[in-house]
Amino acid sequence: MSTEKQADPDMKGWLYKWTNYLKGYQKRWFVLSNGLLSYYRSQAEMLHTCRGTISLHGAVIHTEDSCNFVISNGGTQTFHLKASSEVERQKWVTALELAKAKAIRQLESGDYSSTTTEDEDEEDVGEAGRDDVGNTLKVLTAKLEDLRTCHDLIIKHGAALQKSLAELETLDNTHDLTPKTKTVNERATLFRISSNAMINACNDYVEVSSTAGRKWQRLLQHERDQRLRLEDMVEQLARQHSHLEQEAKEQMNQAMPPGHSHSEDEEETEFEDAVEELAENFIVHVNPSQAHKRSSSNVSQLSEEMASLNGSQATTPTDGGVIQANGQPKRQRRTIVPEKPNYPINLWSILKNCIGKELSKIPMPVNFNEPLSFLQRLTEDFEYSDILDRAAPVEDSCEQLAMVAAFTVSSYATTSVRTTKPFNPLLGETYECDRLEDCGWRAISEQVSHHPPIVAQYVEATNWDSWQDFSMSSKFRGKYLQIIPLGIAHLKFRQSGNHYSWRKVSTTAHNMIVGKLWLDNHGEMEIINHKTGDKCCLKFIAYSYFSRETPKKVTGYVVDSEGTFKWFITGTWNEKIEACRVTSQTMRGGKPVYETGPPKILWKRNPVDPDGEKYYNFTEFACQLNEPEENVSPTDSRLRPDQRLMEEGRWDEANREKLRLEEKQRATRRQREAEAEQAAAEGREYPPYSPVWFKKETDETGALSFRYTHEYWDCKERQDWSRCPDIF
Repeated sequence: MSTEKQADPDMKGWLYKWTNYLKGYQKRWFVLSNGLLSYYRSQAEMLHTCRGTISLHGAVIHTEDSCNFVISNGGTQTFHLKASSEVERQKWVTALELAKAKAIRQLESGDYSSTTTEDEDEEDVGEAGRDDVGNTLKVLTAKLEDLRTCHDLIIKHGAALQKSLAELETLDNTHDLTPKTKTVNERATLFRISSNAMINACNDYVEVSSTAGRKWQRLLQHERDQRLRLEDMVEQLARQHSHLEQEAKEQMNQAMPPGHSHSEDEEETEFEDAVEELAENFIVHVNPSQAHKRSSSNVSQLSEEMASLNGSQATTPTDGGVIQANGQPKRQRRTIVPEKPNYPINLWSILKNCIGKELSKIPMPVNFNEPLSFLQRLTEDFEYSDILDRAAPVEDSCEQLAMVAAFTVSSYATTSVRTTKPFNPLLGETYECDRLEDCGWRAISEQVSHHPPIVAQYVEATNWDSWQDFSMSSKFRGKYLQIIPLGIAHLKFRQSGNHYSWRKVSTTAHNMIVGKLWLDNHGEMEIINHKTGDKCCLKFIAYSYFSRETPKKVTGYVVDSEGTFKWFITGTWNEKIEACRVTSQTMRGGKPVYETGPPKILWKRNPVDPDGEKYYNFTEFACQLNEPEENVSPTDSRLRPDQRLMEEGRWDEANREKLRLEEKQRATRRQREAEAEQAAAEGREYPPYSPVWFKKETDETGALSFRYTHEYWDCKERQDWSRCPDIF
């Protein structure tokens, strides 16, 4: 081991530090400087990462044997160290004792400017500064107690002195003058002693406070510098990580055999993944001739099914207008939103101060939003509601369940290109979406809770109803943002009475710091038919550069109440979902082999606009969600001023409106809190916040949920909005 004694640092070199019983002593590079002993895994780490630091002020240094010694700092930190020889150990112990004495002298003198340089200031306010904060607070507390004691003594002796002086003034008999004068002198002396003690205590308090103030200022500056360095390190690591991922992806592509691809005519399909969790040792076969025939005609068949469904609702006249079955003209809806302005966006500049926080509590400018509220974004899940219309008359409950599964997957299609954030709804904000004339359903949503944020939604159609309480947990972890949906979604078909429920999977936003932002949906979803006991299990496979799986892949299966496989499901959450019916099961070589029919397309995504990036990558359906409409509730999202200004491209005004609305919401909350405190002080009950169109109650499982009161559409027909709060 080689050590080097220098003026700055005091000493540095290799020592062995005890880590744990598994690894024992590990070789570390130690640096002694300015009363601090720090260590690193290597000399190169001194530039960026310190593994630990102990302050020598107040530390105890003692030797154990010829090479070992221990440094303990008040029981909070202890370093068990070992040198390579007794001579080296003695060099370190001597240097540590000298550094300790120097640190004590500096603390007692309070003069740091003459003994430390700017570099030493930064070291001094590191771990040593943090350790001394507690000690300084104890000293200040003791000095403050001395001040209180002196204050009490001054009041006591001052009152006694005033009393003696008053008695001396009223004295008529000169015979009693001498003893009274003696008493006054004694009490004046006591008052003077107490006053001097008070002055000394004040001086001590001011001196300690001034010294601590200078140290804490250096500590604050040190923390600021450390924060800036950490931000630079995070950005640098993120860039390196992105480069590594890109290189790994290129290497994987180069390692793929030439001409490697999946043929549509392969006899064994990829349905094996659908059931890998229940049984690993079986094979699924699809009839190749039927599969090939289906693959060439499935698109046209799906188009025919869609045409037949839409044909029952409306007819298209020759003049290009659209007339409903009842003879009334169908409402013409817009197909595009105003073009997105070219505003510079630096997401990292906002999020770097929000690591570990809840997404709903991060103040975000409209630059990172899309001109839709979360209420509207949740309604967008029903863009492909035609799947439910086709599923409603299906008598086979397992086939119906497979179609419901396709519907749940369809709601994620737009996330492959949509990376912007919806507006967080204000408490009491609502959104109605009446699409009875063209889609056959209407929805009402309300923000029923602010902390935690909860949206209650109810959708009613001709043949089915859907409802949910939606919330989410979100954390920003630096390079990525994870969103975990909470709550359960429900769907019930009126004719069959089949009642389905499911929970949504997680979504992760990648490349939050550098690179192109992209979203991935991953996790497992279980859809249960509460009437029959049928169950569908879907697996959204997380994307990985090192996996040869198809990106955005979804696999799954449907089993009946007895656990018998009925359907296998596969596809991608951004393109389409197919399903194969299980026709038979045999045993081959000890393994079950499932024969299936041809794949059937249950859902296929609508074409994507190539210029969609100019319009927030909205689909035509999404463009219609914020379309202005008359006679809606005054709390409707389409009347929200900041969101409307943003859609019109007036982002600066939108940001000002957003701040105004948020402050108005905070003022309302503060007023309710004050009223609640006053009611509690007066011993009366204060009613908690109650939603307008939903009622909080306990469901059959014992969990709290929000039940729709079925009053909104009646109030709209009467234009009775008297119960709506003023939130805009």
